[in-house]
Amino acid sequence: MCDSKRLSKTVSLSPTPPGNDFLTIDELGREEQLYPLDLYFCEDCYHVQLGHVVDPLVLYQKNYTYVSATSNHFVNHLKDYVFDMIRKFSLDSNSLVVDIGSNDGTCLSFFQDNGMKVLGIDPATEIAQQATENGVETIADFFNYDLSVKLRREYGAANYVTSHNACAHIDHLLDVVKGVEKLLDDDGVFVLEVGYLVDVYTNTWFDTIYHEHLDFHTVAPFEKLFERAGMEIIGVDRISPQGGSIRVFSQKKNGKFQRENSVDDLINLEHEMGLDKAKTFYEFEDKINLVRKKLHQLIYDVKNNNKTIAGFGAPTKATTLMNHFGIDENILDFIVDDNPLKQGLYTPISHIPVLSAEALYEKKPDYVLILAWNFAEPIMKVHKKYSEEIGQFILPMPTPQIVG
Repeated sequence: MCDSKRLSKTVSLSPTPPGNDFLTIDELGREEQLYPLDLYFCEDCYHVQLGHVVDPLVLYQKNYTYVSATSNHFVNHLKDYVFDMIRKFSLDSNSLVVDIGSNDGTCLSFFQDNGMKVLGIDPATEIAQQATENGVETIADFFNYDLSVKLRREYGAANYVTSHNACAHIDHLLDVVKGVEKLLDDDGVFVLEVGYLVDVYTNTWFDTIYHEHLDFHTVAPFEKLFERAGMEIIGVDRISPQGGSIRVFSQKKNGKFQRENSVDDLINLEHEMGLDKAKTFYEFEDKINLVRKKLHQLIYDVKNNNKTIAGFGAPTKATTLMNHFGIDENILDFIVDDNPLKQGLYTPISHIPVLSAEALYEKKPDYVLILAWNFAEPIMKVHKKYSEEIGQFILPMPTPQIVG
């Protein structure tokens, strides 16, 4: 974020393969490459980041299986977001909307339904191609300054640039923000959503630490980054997705919108919590170890009573949680997930089969550990029949507990 070399290593988790590197049955014998998962704190701008960067080609352009449309909860969030932003910034049929990390085009499709011109940028080749075939033009590439020059020449200036949960995945963020500044119309706005380190720290959601997440964002470092690129933050909202996120509003320097108090309010909150000190993150590792101890106790009490446990959700974060906490095939019989791209595959390292949700009712496990904890409420609501007739759910974090 600031090019400083004054970085302090604060948290070390167990090395893992890329969290989305699920295996087919034919691949179960192959060697899996492990990469370090260590958090570093910048003593100059207070940014928190991974110390090891996995080649993004390994992470995104081969076998990338996350698609936005899998979660109805997140789709509804995007629909509400689009409605709110069209109203807030008076977007109309003359507006060009660009999405950085557009995935399957779900967000842009809602802008398109409201008459706007749209363009997606996403490096996951197959998903980008599918989005284009579904009517949302998507360029299969990584967004950067050089690409923004080409886009502005070919499509004109963007009135609105958006990004959802992509800015935690980017190594060279300054180049990206410079690209946004180049692409934007003089009165345009850039609105990004990204997980908020305040929520990660408060709730001990350490499993959001995985190789795709290079950055763990707070507002103070963002403000310095945007200034370097000729932009300014004008507002920040706290929102619920991903267990707790921020929606950051920005424009070119001296743009037409006034800066809101929300920016300084959150910077002050971060300071009060000590997120501008390395010492706070040394203590975070202690909090993680306490959660592990409590979850182990709960799980082994269940297993010692000869009860069976399945998992619900095979998100990227589950690889971190399972590997660091030692949750393997001896604990979980299988995992269910609503994403058809993951069904029929096996989890990294532990090689637990991923099945469709129907398996809960066919195999009838006594307990279901919700690995996709950020969607725990809708999962338990959709599968109320399971908890009423078959078994109980286990929530791993922030406090491990059994839910009837």
